[in-house]
Amino acid sequence: MKPAVLFVCLGNICRSPLAEAAFRAEAARAGLAAVADSAGTADYHVGEPPDPRAIRTAAKFGIDLAGYRGRQAEAADFTRFSHIFALDQSNLANLGRVAPAAHTAHLALLLDLVPGREGQSVADPWYGAEEDFEVTWDEVSAAARGLVELLRR
Repeated sequence: MKPAVLFVCLGNICRSPLAEAAFRAEAARAGLAAVADSAGTADYHVGEPPDPRAIRTAAKFGIDLAGYRGRQAEAADFTRFSHIFALDQSNLANLGRVAPAAHTAHLALLLDLVPGREGQSVADPWYGAEEDFEVTWDEVSAAARGLVELLRR
């Protein structure tokens, strides 16, 4: 069965699209067939493209985010995806509150996949500058490498 992974932040226009893109790139490099998507716990940016700073950051690594659109996590995600990774504690708690009782997805923090970063949040670049998006990219890329390694086992 092909792994299916959902990355979740608050608005789905900064961190989670970057995490999805980093995972897609790492999975492709490793030859791992997987489904990937991203969502937000809030509906602030449903239908909107990622933040322009996220688009520019991903482009620096050869990844095009222009076709991505924000969406809100929904009940079906908890059975559609084998793994759901929140990008911070607050969104993990939000997911836990809305998860159906019979869900099958494994819920965790994304940085739990990075040794020494367990329990930590991915940096939120929303109020920052361009370089803050690069910090976020570095964090989600490290987690993507860890996730690909985990899923290949």
